[in-house]
Amino acid sequence: MEKYYELRIDNLTRQLPLIKLNDELAIASFVLLGDAELTHYAAERLAQKIDFEFDYLVTMESKGIPLAQEMCHFLNKPRYVVLRKSIKDYMHAPLSVPVSAITTSAQQKLVIDGNDAALLKGKKVVIIDDVISSGGSIAAAEKLLHKAEADVVDRFAILAEGSAAKRKDIQFLEELPLFKL
Repeated sequence: MEKYYELRIDNLTRQLPLIKLNDELAIASFVLLGDAELTHYAAERLAQKIDFEFDYLVTMESKGIPLAQEMCHFLNKPRYVVLRKSIKDYMHAPLSVPVSAITTSAQQKLVIDGNDAALLKGKKVVIIDDVISSGGSIAAAEKLLHKAEADVVDRFAILAEGSAAKRKDIQFLEELPLFKL
């Protein structure tokens, strides 16, 4: 098995280390955090795909945060909302749902502060993520946003991993393969 996968997004290339998840499957580890060049470029490209009206971008903690921040810049949006992975002491009346993802062995939860939920009530929102793979995080985000009475109008990611690339309900820049062992 190769040790790296070369990811290409237009002129940008990154060598992604292959990480064994189990005896049958490995993934190319894509970590957006710290890669300011790729974050900026991907945000600009994704923002160009949004040609409709919406109120807020929503992302999940933590790798989607810099992407949403940059996208707000390109879309002239002053604010975005982050769905957290745990309840924080400062939160008022938080809402939560369980979530499981391909890169996390234990079940987690997604949480929205009650103040953010009130902000999003009746608003059109776009979910932003770095990678969509099994779809567990996106599905949990949609369930949580439904609890907050927000209207999810689209879903965007930099990469669609494995069979996610065949989904018709997401938009993305590039496919990321899964690696059978």
